[in-house]
Amino acid sequence: LLLLCYTEEAAVIVSGLKNTDVFVGESATFTCELSHPGVKNVQWWLDGSPLHNNFVTEISEQDGIIHTLTLNDVACHDSGTVTFRAGPLISTAKLLVK
Repeated sequence: LLLLCYTEEAAVIVSGLKNTDVFVGESATFTCELSHPGVKNVQWWLDGSPLHNNFVTEISEQDGIIHTLTLNDVACHDSGTVTFRAGPLISTAKLLVK
């Protein structure tokens, strides 16, 4: 009797978020690349508040691997910590609006 056991390899963060400095009124873009697609519960946060797709916040995904957040027309109060969470994986970076 031969038993084959397939375990799904856990995704890892290939390249995480990078600290970003921008001026008031500009756009700030954060990108996180995962090793493979299919990770559930992907969420972006700014200083602990969940972000959602709207005219100021653009959230996109390419091939299920490259996740991008663009904050448009930033203001000083947008400075803070950006967090990308995909299942158990977390990457953070600082946003500084000057």
